[in-house]
Amino acid sequence: MIAELWHRFDNFVWGNSLHRFGVAGRIVAGVLRNLYAVTRDIFSGQLTLRAMSLVYTTLLSIVPLIAFSFAVLKGLGVHKRIEPYLYQVLEPLGDRGVEITDQVMALVNNINGSVLGGIGLAFFVYTAISMVQKIEEAFNYVWYVTKPRGVGKRFVEYVAVLVIGTLTVSILLGTIASISNDSLFQWIQENPLMGPVFTATSRMTPYLVVIGLFTFLYIFMPNTTVRFRSALIGGVSGGVLWATAGMLFATFVVSSVRTQTIYASFAIAIITLMWLYLNWLILLIGSQIAFYFQNPAYLRIGRREPRLSNAMRERVALNTMLIVGAAFRDSDRSVDLHSLSEELRIPSITIEPILLGLERNGILSATEAETLIPGRDMSRITLGDILDVVRLDGETGSHHDPRWAGAVMEVGASIDDAVRAVVADKTLPELLDQAEGS
Repeated sequence: MIAELWHRFDNFVWGNSLHRFGVAGRIVAGVLRNLYAVTRDIFSGQLTLRAMSLVYTTLLSIVPLIAFSFAVLKGLGVHKRIEPYLYQVLEPLGDRGVEITDQVMALVNNINGSVLGGIGLAFFVYTAISMVQKIEEAFNYVWYVTKPRGVGKRFVEYVAVLVIGTLTVSILLGTIASISNDSLFQWIQENPLMGPVFTATSRMTPYLVVIGLFTFLYIFMPNTTVRFRSALIGGVSGGVLWATAGMLFATFVVSSVRTQTIYASFAIAIITLMWLYLNWLILLIGSQIAFYFQNPAYLRIGRREPRLSNAMRERVALNTMLIVGAAFRDSDRSVDLHSLSEELRIPSITIEPILLGLERNGILSATEAETLIPGRDMSRITLGDILDVVRLDGETGSHHDPRWAGAVMEVGASIDDAVRAVVADKTLPELLDQAEGS
């Protein structure tokens, strides 16, 4: 009975039964599929595990991160503008949120570079950067990215996020403040008809800031190309979840008098950890929604890696070297894993093992900028070398003296001879010339 109900539910979600209702039906189907996929990913445990890891990193880096941001803002004399929004972030914690924010701000205001010394300052910078690194690792997991940014590139971009992100938020808040002080907007606010609308809109500002921040993180942090529309869908979804979770959590805090009585002074720490965990989980859920919007083929299979047949892997290896070789000949063109994935229309997580095999055998190489180039002179790369990577590379030696039947050995030798006869000593430049001439 349960199997039958599950089968019907599966057909209802993934079938076309809702499409007969037009656009509304397709929207409902899309929402149900994303809800199903995200729920499945949450119960798989990886999103929750990474959210808990980010909570631990937050405890170490929250003071250095805010201190770094305030150091930038103090230089511009606008650090007071962002302080009220810190209170709003922890507003669902009630009076405890105000207490926590006051303590954090007291720590930040007491930080002095000369008092910290070189080692202390280095630790503060390290913890602040490690926070951004942990976020990138979590987003890379969501986006099926296995190769992080290079060390040098990572450091420069992380510092840019901390500085430019802080400046952008301060400019945004400053613009909102200046508009609010404008005489026209003051008149609108005092107007009996338009005043309530303006007040309601101004209350949406923190949520719009959160949506904008989520969207920026979804675009910038994963080491892959994220389209703006996908990031915006994830940002809006994450922002709505964040606002909803804030209201529900505030209700929970108000009604958790018994919990505070049992845990006494530990209650504030426990509630804070729960709120941090919920925030990070929502951030990752929004990223997951952005990923599924950009890659709907993964909605149903989830994190199961797409598998290629041996024939398909051979074609991927040959086509990869063809594309890399053509780009190497053209000085105005370059190719990396992401552009290769888009050109072949195959997920990067599926291509990457083949690329690693080509690199191990010296056929392919990657520069510091992650540009793919031939690993040696192309005239010394034969098609047989490329095919051997996917036909022979990767053997772990898990067998022990396998016993093949004589007939099987003969067939296998014939297949090997046939492959060698087809590719013979044909080189990669010859394949390029053939492709250009066709």
